[in-house]
Amino acid sequence: MSIVENRKAFHEYFIEERYEAGIALEGWEVKSIRAGRAQIAEAYVMVRGAELYLIGAHISPLPTASTHITPDPTRTRKLLLHAEEIRRLIGKVEQRGYTLVPLNLHYSKGRIKLEMGLGRGKLKHDKRATEREKEWNREKQRLLRHR
Repeated sequence: MSIVENRKAFHEYFIEERYEAGIALEGWEVKSIRAGRAQIAEAYVMVRGAELYLIGAHISPLPTASTHITPDPTRTRKLLLHAEEIRRLIGKVEQRGYTLVPLNLHYSKGRIKLEMGLGRGKLKHDKRATEREKEWNREKQRLLRHR
């Protein structure tokens, strides 16, 4: 079940592979995500050392957050994957010029997971071609419905 989606990712990138990763979250973040107060539109995944981090994801704290902690809505969160998967992803990102893009946050067996895609950036003409294709499909559907 999806919580938040990053629709902009498919406009900006050709997504070639998808991976599911766990996220190291604090208690107040889990409560906020369950309340639907998360945004990943401006987020991206970065490689530091031999680890992956989610940067720029905004999780708004609930007004009932604890008084003895100061919540940081855009803190850097560590992504949890198997070491072999991390090595494979780092190799692709560093050698072939791919980017890791967060696609959505969802529940899997009661846990909050991040689906990220290995994407290649689209150029302006690619985006225009995609838009033209979408418009043509819409027009086709409209013509078929009116028959």
